[in-house]
Amino acid sequence: MVSGAPRAAHAWARTRLEQAGVEDAAFDAACLMELVAGRNWRWMDGELTEAQKKRLEQLVEKRAQRYPLQYLAGRWPFLDFELEVGPGVLIPRADTELLCETGAELLAGKAEPEVLDLCAGSGCVGLGLKRLVPAARVTCLEKSPDAFAYLSRNAAGALPGSGPEHPAVRPVAGDVFCYQQQLGAETLDLILSNPPYVTGDEMKALEPELRFEPEMALEAPHEGLAFYEHIAPAYFGALRRGGWLAVEIGWAQAAAVRGIFEAAGYRNVAVRQDLAGKDRVVLGQKA
Repeated sequence: MVSGAPRAAHAWARTRLEQAGVEDAAFDAACLMELVAGRNWRWMDGELTEAQKKRLEQLVEKRAQRYPLQYLAGRWPFLDFELEVGPGVLIPRADTELLCETGAELLAGKAEPEVLDLCAGSGCVGLGLKRLVPAARVTCLEKSPDAFAYLSRNAAGALPGSGPEHPAVRPVAGDVFCYQQQLGAETLDLILSNPPYVTGDEMKALEPELRFEPEMALEAPHEGLAFYEHIAPAYFGALRRGGWLAVEIGWAQAAAVRGIFEAAGYRNVAVRQDLAGKDRVVLGQKA
C-alpha cells in the first residue's frame, strides 16, 4: 500500500520499478510522482490524497510492465520545447537533436529556405529545425494516421507563436516512397529524415519499452537500409543545386548509407557522431 508521505511514496515507487528492471527507477519514480502531484513532489505540503495514491499505484504498475514513461506523461521534451506523444507515434529521443542541429548548420546564410522532413512522426525533426531556423518553411510528411494526428497537434502547439490557424510547420499525409512525384524539380534547400532503420534481428533484441512503439516507425527491410536506398536517389531531383540531404542512421550503418549517398550522386558526404561517439547522421550535398 502506498504511503501518503511524499518521500515514502517515492521510495515505494522506486523500489517497485527497480524490481521490474526499469533502468533509471529513481528518475522514473520522480516523474510519476510529479504527474500525480502536479509539481515537484519534494516541495509538497502535506500528504498525497487517496485519489493521488491510487493514481500513483496505477502509473507505477503500468511502468513496471515497461510501458514507456513518455506515453504515461503524454508530453516529452525535445531541444527546448515539448511534444505531445502517445501510442502510435515514435518517442522523440535526444540523439535526434543532432539531425536538427546539423540541418540548421547546413542552412546558414539562406534567407527563407525550403525544408522537407520525411517520416516526420511526432514532428520533432521538422519542428526542431524550425525552432533553430525560424525563417525556414518546413513541410513534414507522415504516412501513419496515428502519428499524423500527433504531428498535426504538435505543429499547431509545440512552438511559441503557433496555433491551429498558423502551424509552425506544414503537416502532409503521404508515403515517402511516392511523395517525390509531387515535388517540383530543384525546389528544396534541405531534406531531413529519421526513417525506420532497425533490422529484423535488432528488433528481437530491443528493450521491452520499444514493443509499445509503432513497428512501422522502427523496422526497415533490406538490413534496415530500404528507406535510405529510396530517399537518396528519388529525392535528389527535388533539391536545389547546393542543397543537402541529412538522415539519422543506426550505429553500424554509416558505411552503407554513405555508399548509398555517393552512388546517388551526392558530394561532400560526411558522417557525424552523437555525444556518445556513435555514428548518428549522414549528410550529402547536391553539387
